[in-house]
Amino acid sequence: MPGVRVLLRNPGFLALLSYRLLSMFSAQIVAVTVGWHIYQLTSDPLALGLIGLAEVLPYIACALFAGYAVDHLPRRKVGMVACLGLGVTTLVLAAVAAGWLPAGVGGMQAFTIYAAIAFNGVVRAFLSPVYMSLFARVLKREEYVRGSSIGAAVMQTGMVLGPALGGLLIATIGTTTTYLVAAAFAVVAAIVVVGLQVTEPPLPLQREPVFRSIGEGLRFVRNTQVVFGALALDMFAVLFGGAVALLPAFVSDIFEAGPEALGLLRAAPAAGAVLMSLWLARHPPQRHAGPLLFGAVAAFGVCIVGFGLSQWMWLSAVMLLLSGAFDSISVVIRSTIVQLATPDHMRGRVASINGIFIGSSNELGAFESGVAARLLGLVPSVVFGGSMTLATVGLTAKLAPRLRKLDLRDLD
Repeated sequence: MPGVRVLLRNPGFLALLSYRLLSMFSAQIVAVTVGWHIYQLTSDPLALGLIGLAEVLPYIACALFAGYAVDHLPRRKVGMVACLGLGVTTLVLAAVAAGWLPAGVGGMQAFTIYAAIAFNGVVRAFLSPVYMSLFARVLKREEYVRGSSIGAAVMQTGMVLGPALGGLLIATIGTTTTYLVAAAFAVVAAIVVVGLQVTEPPLPLQREPVFRSIGEGLRFVRNTQVVFGALALDMFAVLFGGAVALLPAFVSDIFEAGPEALGLLRAAPAAGAVLMSLWLARHPPQRHAGPLLFGAVAAFGVCIVGFGLSQWMWLSAVMLLLSGAFDSISVVIRSTIVQLATPDHMRGRVASINGIFIGSSNELGAFESGVAARLLGLVPSVVFGGSMTLATVGLTAKLAPRLRKLDLRDLD
């Protein structure tokens, strides 16, 4: 299997990683900033959950069509348009923060924020399918496992530095300028992806009807147990383990700290994920991938429970760090399964379905956490979520025996 250095000498792969990192910087800075922004306007944990709901509903509505577009249009140009759309969204948020709405209309400010986040959900639906479809064009099949680990490390690096940078920028230069920095990252990502030197597959001479094509992708995922099981396991684990969405409330009400602490705690899971991804890049999981996947998701649930019960910021940061490390194992194994099992001509559609399962679970998890916090209280809602993650592991292990016994070499 090719080593890490060989992959990092591949200019196409490096450019693709840059696209992913820059777009992740933009998205994560916005995520931290908009959470702090809306909580300062409302002081309501449910308002934090509504951010996730506002993004996920349009994301789900557009994801399958985004996958179809990626499979039938030039992939780099689709990625460019999506990144520019992300930049436009962020500029709208900057306008809100700058006070361009009439003074004293906090309700209108909140509505505009949610509307901008909804549009963000539409454009974000294209980002992951573009990355996953180009991934298979810049790497050889035998490079997929290490490539997935490196890609996960880069993604999590963005999730480490993005939130930390966002919190620091909010504290030093204010909300408006922080949004502008995020917009700049999105524009640079658009430039990088459109200039990526890669041979794209020939476009189909006759496009298959949209809904028939989407149905083909759905049937493939549903009939491939290891793919469907891995996606479902990750989806429900993240759905119930969405403690990160409540961090502004924890920082403000329990730890009585400021935006710098929010940025650091938001970065903690990604820091653990980066360290684990780097280790996995040198020691890629092959044998016993199924048991390792289930064990990692169970450990993630335990960490979420520990975070909810913690009364000290340092212990909470440790729990979040470990949760990110265990989640990274799941991300790498799932990404490798999807890449190895998916035919090239339907990578966009399968990636969009993967995005619905995984990407939407973050926002639905944020909404679930906000509602649970309102009904149960802040700490009990997080403990409940971690416990449900553990229950999900047991149920999936019973219903997906092939995934439970999976060896990645069986997919070569």
